[in-house]
Amino acid sequence: MSKGPADKALAAIDSLRGTVTMARVLVQSGRAVDLAGLDAEAATLCAQVAKLPGPTGQRLRPALLALVRDVEGLAATLPSPAEQP
Repeated sequence: MSKGPADKALAAIDSLRGTVTMARVLVQSGRAVDLAGLDAEAATLCAQVAKLPGPTGQRLRPALLALVRDVEGLAATLPSPAEQP
């Protein structure tokens, strides 16, 4: 069965949440992570969601808010520039 645009966007949100979670685990264990591609992935996701009709996009709001919380959690674990070697 073919996935619709909302299903594809939700899958992309879940995938990005997985990436963010993995990055957070790595940072918490003392490993350095390269987040260079995260901005591009988030921008693609935002563009994908923006194309959805209003009610369809609104259904994704809880998943997007969970992603925001995950990103904020990751940001809180990152060392400050002064702490970096």
